[in-house]
Amino acid sequence: MPRLRDLVATLAILTAVLARDGGVEAADSRPPNVILFLVDDMGWMDSTPYGSRYYDTPHMARLAAQGMRFTRAYSQPLCSPTRACLLTGKNAARHGITSAVGHTPPAERSLPDSGPAHQKMLYPSSKTFLDPGEYTLAEALRDAGYRTAHIGKWHLGLTEPHWPERQGFDVAFHCHPDPGPPGGYFSPYGVTPAGSPPTPGSRRVVGTITDGPSGEYITDRLTEEAIRFVTANRDRPFFLNLWHYGVHGPWGHKESITAAMATRTDPTGRQKNPVMASMLKSIDESLGRILDTLDRLGLADDTLFIFTSDNGGNTSSNTESDPKSQARERAADPSTVSYQKWTGHEPPTNNAPLREGKGRLYEGGVRVPLIVRFPGRVQPGTSSDALVGCTDIYPTVLEMAGLPPQPAQTKDGSSYAAVLRGTATTARESYVIWFPGRPHGASVHQADWKLIRRTEPSPEEGVTHELYNLRDDIGETQNLAATMPDRVGALEGIIDRLIADTAAVIPRINPAYRAPAADVPSAGGFDGLVAKGCTATPIAGGYRIESAGRRGFLGTARVKLAGPVTLHLRARTPVGGTGLLQWRTEAEADFPPDRQGVPFTLAAGDQWQDITAVLPVQGTTAIVRLFLPTEAAAVDIEKIRYVGQGQRTVWDFSRVRP
Repeated sequence: MPRLRDLVATLAILTAVLARDGGVEAADSRPPNVILFLVDDMGWMDSTPYGSRYYDTPHMARLAAQGMRFTRAYSQPLCSPTRACLLTGKNAARHGITSAVGHTPPAERSLPDSGPAHQKMLYPSSKTFLDPGEYTLAEALRDAGYRTAHIGKWHLGLTEPHWPERQGFDVAFHCHPDPGPPGGYFSPYGVTPAGSPPTPGSRRVVGTITDGPSGEYITDRLTEEAIRFVTANRDRPFFLNLWHYGVHGPWGHKESITAAMATRTDPTGRQKNPVMASMLKSIDESLGRILDTLDRLGLADDTLFIFTSDNGGNTSSNTESDPKSQARERAADPSTVSYQKWTGHEPPTNNAPLREGKGRLYEGGVRVPLIVRFPGRVQPGTSSDALVGCTDIYPTVLEMAGLPPQPAQTKDGSSYAAVLRGTATTARESYVIWFPGRPHGASVHQADWKLIRRTEPSPEEGVTHELYNLRDDIGETQNLAATMPDRVGALEGIIDRLIADTAAVIPRINPAYRAPAADVPSAGGFDGLVAKGCTATPIAGGYRIESAGRRGFLGTARVKLAGPVTLHLRARTPVGGTGLLQWRTEAEADFPPDRQGVPFTLAAGDQWQDITAVLPVQGTTAIVRLFLPTEAAAVDIEKIRYVGQGQRTVWDFSRVRP
């Protein structure tokens, strides 16, 4: 008597043959192959089809010319949550993985009972593994007769019960712990096979990855393993889950490619990191080799190919203010030495015009590239502004393959197969991203609108609600929440319904919290601002800056922004006068004596004024000085905001009390 799995597989194949695209391909003898090509930390702007004028990605452009490019595709802000969403079709609020913790010991999500007295809120911890009880996309395809393989980064469970082999993958080539590759990007990776005693200098890396020839690049190795799997399964339907380590730290790169990329310049002045360009070039070459293999084997027309990233581009690592980078620098870590040889402290990428990057709810952290190719079903060279998310890939793959949906499993995903076929322009009305750790929260997209809601005020904006119209303000510079309470309330309702439906673990007030005696900023009130030649006194809703006998300034080394940099100042003074901005960059040892600075005018009056001044910075700022016209009278300041290429540094004193 045939096994149940065989019967299910036979039924699924027959269903696919009859139902696929309304029977247009009824003569086919099997469902389509599926390849999910996932890049790590690749930003929305990090390829030529998405507008980069710096990165060299001809095969990504080739794929876009052959398929559909999505302009509003969303991930989670970090990798493990996105990966869990891809494989389960569930929102992070439901599956419980909300942070990049898939390399840590198994633990369920939890909320502490109490915390230190200075901590107002208690925040939930993330689940650290993909629950074996989930019926993953790989299991759904395997049970439909597919041969399945996971190759590359997993980051969804440290121990063997949570490995890809237990989640529906017949073949697995992976390692743990990760978020980066084992021991670096080049072989020998320092791997000790499971069950073997460690050798001198080796790491206890578990999984199924093996060392290759000395100097082998892990991106190339994963590509070889993927090609081997595709070739071996050319005569049966297969699912290849190719999840690259690139372009994640520790930023291993091929020096020859990096040297070539170092000669390139971005005419927009935004992207300029040759190490990241080199790593993306290697990823692009991997993509080209996979596409060439499909062509060579005659499989391209029968393969649904999905290309995307697990979160937005990294804009914070390896900078002078990055503690991990500082530690690696002190330890003379080879990857850091090589990185800084080519880039100094340049962040990995720049997501402008999007705001910020990986690990944040702003667009730079969650808007990602998504290109889908399926010859004969998806019109080549097209684009879509349909709102889609990482939870939607599971049901979309099943529908495009002609397989039955899994409504009990994909509780939150919505298929966008109709968008791919060109019979619809939208797939869902709204999309919620759940990211509950401090100082984050949740965001919701609906049409042109986006709301970010936090439990506590954000360090940058000093508020809990941020509302943006992304059609008019893709850089999220104008918070409209205070002027549109009805819109905020409607979008909040979407978040609240998700929380109720998923039984999400939400932050709560710490019962041990003891409020400070006064609601004033700590550490002298400025947290990175230094008053020189002037004094700063807290007043209701701001600080009063007064001269201390000479013209003083507010200086800071916290503003690390790529130029040009714009100052947004909210201030008032009864007399008025002219202020001045001075700066030096990281490449300059001191303030250039011939740089006059940028003046700005503050009119006399008792009302708050919004002042804007643009600093023509070339490079990245190291120190900025803000001279206020305090010679004749005091100047009150409510807010200081410096905005660079997709990032900002903000001081908001509106909640200060004397």
